Amino acid sequence: MTFEELVAEGAAVPVEGWDFSWFEGRATEGRPSWGYSKLMAARMARAEAALDIQTGGGEVLAEIPQAPPVLAATESWRPNLEIARRNLAPLGARVVHAEDDGPLPFPDASFDLVVSRHPVVTRWDEVGRVLRPGGTYLSQQVGMGTLREITDFMMGPQPVSDERSTERAVAGLEAAGLTVVDLRSESLRVEFFDVGAVVHFLRKVVWAVPDFTVEAHRDRLVAMHEHIGREGSFVTSSERFLVEARKDDQPRV
Repeated sequence: MTFEELVAEGAAVPVEGWDFSWFEGRATEGRPSWGYSKLMAARMARAEAALDIQTGGGEVLAEIPQAPPVLAATESWRPNLEIARRNLAPLGARVVHAEDDGPLPFPDASFDLVVSRHPVVTRWDEVGRVLRPGGTYLSQQVGMGTLREITDFMMGPQPVSDERSTERAVAGLEAAGLTVVDLRSESLRVEFFDVGAVVHFLRKVVWAVPDFTVEAHRDRLVAMHEHIGREGSFVTSSERFLVEARKDDQPRV
């Protein structure tokens, strides 16, 4: 396929939901060794009331074999809401709209388990508020500097913020009255095999290159196409960390 054909294809693929099956054969990403889905499913099986924050289309949560008696999920992007409601209906989950950086629409101490995979932002104070004393928070987070090679290629060298550092996550959880019991991090290889996959990815993962459009970034996409032609792929990395924390039984003084 030509550059124009690849770019047109990547620009036409729908971006709703978090199903990445379209990338098969066109891009690969390593998976963390801890296996978030299995860890989350095991904790869901023991929970009485659970919440999945920023569920996307509910694709990961939908795979749990056993749902707790009370199950809820939030999502900010309205096109994903109906996808999530459809995917999570067999589990009896209630899916509600909530802004990523806003309050969670639930009373205090509503859940004994709160989970989240790759949240855009995390309101640590809200996590602490809706958790019951002794409750658990489990999350796989996007770490600082993730995809920096593709960001720099498309935008020029960019500063790496510490907003997604493990230190800030721990501090936020502790301030919200939680104690971290597990913290692990890994750097994973990400590889793109054609520029169409790059276009679709940047339309879907919008924070990697803010305000990305084909028109505004055409010159860099041409350079990306040429780079892949020479090297066979474009390689970057994704940073991931797993954090598990428990809400203190007694308020901190």
